[in-house]
Amino acid sequence: MALATPRNFAIQQVFEILGRKPIDKSILFYLTNTKTSGLENTVEMVYPTGGRGNVYIGGGFSHSRRATLNVEVATFNTNVMALQAGTELYEGSSDIQYYEVMTAGTDGKTIDAMSLERVDRLIAALKDESYQPKPSRRTYIPKKNGKLRPLGIPSIDDKLVQEVVRMLLESIYENSFEDTSHGFRPNKSCHTALRMIQNRFTRCKWFVEGDIKGFFDNIDHNVMIGILRKRIKDERFLRLIRKFLNAGYMEDNQVHQSYSGTPQGGIISPILANIYLDQFDKYMAEFKKRFDRGNKRAVNVEYRKLSDKRIRLKRKLAKAKTEEEKQSLLESIWELDKVHKSIPCKDPMDENFRRLQYVRYADDFLIGIIGAKEDAQAVKQEIGTYIAGQLKLELSDEKTLVTKATDRAKFLGFEIRVTPQSNHTKKTKSGSTARNYSGHVMLEVPTSAIQKKLLELGAMRIDVRNGTEIWQPTHRGKLVGRTDLSILDQYNGEIRGFCNYYAIANNRSKLHKFRYIMEYSFYKTLACKYRTTKRKIIVQYRIGKDIGVKFQDKHGKERIRLLWQGSLARDPYPLGKEADIIHKPKGILKKPSLGARLKANRCEWCGKETSVLVMHQVRTLKELDESQPWAAFMKKINRKTLVVCESCHTKIHSADCE
Repeated sequence: MALATPRNFAIQQVFEILGRKPIDKSILFYLTNTKTSGLENTVEMVYPTGGRGNVYIGGGFSHSRRATLNVEVATFNTNVMALQAGTELYEGSSDIQYYEVMTAGTDGKTIDAMSLERVDRLIAALKDESYQPKPSRRTYIPKKNGKLRPLGIPSIDDKLVQEVVRMLLESIYENSFEDTSHGFRPNKSCHTALRMIQNRFTRCKWFVEGDIKGFFDNIDHNVMIGILRKRIKDERFLRLIRKFLNAGYMEDNQVHQSYSGTPQGGIISPILANIYLDQFDKYMAEFKKRFDRGNKRAVNVEYRKLSDKRIRLKRKLAKAKTEEEKQSLLESIWELDKVHKSIPCKDPMDENFRRLQYVRYADDFLIGIIGAKEDAQAVKQEIGTYIAGQLKLELSDEKTLVTKATDRAKFLGFEIRVTPQSNHTKKTKSGSTARNYSGHVMLEVPTSAIQKKLLELGAMRIDVRNGTEIWQPTHRGKLVGRTDLSILDQYNGEIRGFCNYYAIANNRSKLHKFRYIMEYSFYKTLACKYRTTKRKIIVQYRIGKDIGVKFQDKHGKERIRLLWQGSLARDPYPLGKEADIIHKPKGILKKPSLGARLKANRCEWCGKETSVLVMHQVRTLKELDESQPWAAFMKKINRKTLVVCESCHTKIHSADCE
């Protein structure tokens, strides 16, 4: 392989592997964009199918055509070329390996090549406490407000250890968590939190919208360990957790220490967050007991007077002897009923009756209050004092608000309001007149959420005509290079996911606009792909009354997949009451675990009996090249993992396995 010199990084080179068949027969790389950072040079490698990543070359290229690669190539989205660490590269080098990589940490390692020996080394290091977590790899994702959220990607060994720690912590704490906590818990979700609000927040007068400022980044390590120490007596286990908390992160090739917080993206971060905020949940449970007052509201005095008067009139009616007298009394009762039903039976401003309801999801929480505005403001002040004093955290001034319940509070992407007191009456099914039910909770999908989602996907543009915003479907250029089926699956997944999330919304009919925009964006994307019109695409892909794509499955049978046209009627229990519960299928033979396969002492590819086995793993099966026998075998058994001997593993990575 010919390496470019610093003077000419625009050299285009076709890499050929001596006697080997590459995954892509015409892989072209462009060595461009060099930058110096400390003792390392970064070379950006541009993959012809759109992937790109960085290769770190230790010591630079100087003016020779020889260099040593110190770190493995960064991950791509597809099959990539990987250069092993420590490999000397020069003109004519054949030390190039092709394989599909998974997300790597700061050490460059992935789950690939996992073995029992590797696990045993981890166990031994944990026992003698020599195990030291590596700094996580810092990356950023956009937030709703336009800011960036930092994520820490741990190394693969740290992920394995963290998963074990998570399982232990969950077994200790899960049963003791409050039912008001819904984030990062089994059989809990956003929908369970919202359903609790609908059931418990009836007739609330005020909302307190709560958000903890920079929660994951500001968790106090000493407070965290102190909370854990209340139930965990094993100091070695606590020291291990503290090591993870203090591991720090790497950004721009520099290691940064972490003196507070737990990294977002770490496997143990969600359970640690719940353990930390469980103190707040229990505080709110006790606060509710102190706040609640009275068994029931006092009866409205005027309502009681009218009720008594109505009873007296009915008694007179029973004793009336003439039809004229009866008719007069009936008219008086009817007039009285109209006034009677327009007055609340209970005193809505009863000072001796108060109620508080509380629901939390991660670091966001919502409090519903039956009481005066002063009560809501006092609650906000008290919980702010508790969080600052006991948990060393701070409420966000921007997001912690006191909102009138008849207005709209924002929680988990929904707008939540309580219907105002209604004095109107309506006919019941039995024919009698009754007052309208009021004070119930409405969950609504905001128009801004629909607009933001469509703009985020690139499926829409906004035109302004005469001061009015017009939503226009647009094609999505990033999808044009895909197959028709892949484009359809992309749209179906996005439409289904968004609509299912808002399935419990009372105004779910607003989602018709979302589906309409996505549908016509799909037409325009296909029209752009084939350089034709939207109308012709609709005619070409119409199947009966629906739109779909015909394709062949892996058995060669012709299939049809339709554009999503599910019902947009409100479903208070989306996908059933147990939608958030993952059921274990019955009557299906359980596949052997990875541990059992590693302990079988047999290579699953060549059949060799050996105690030294490693695991080969790929990201997806559909992108494997079936011309490679091992790839065809993995597709046949429908597994992304293959337990093989070291010899077979080397051959697989060298594309030499036959």
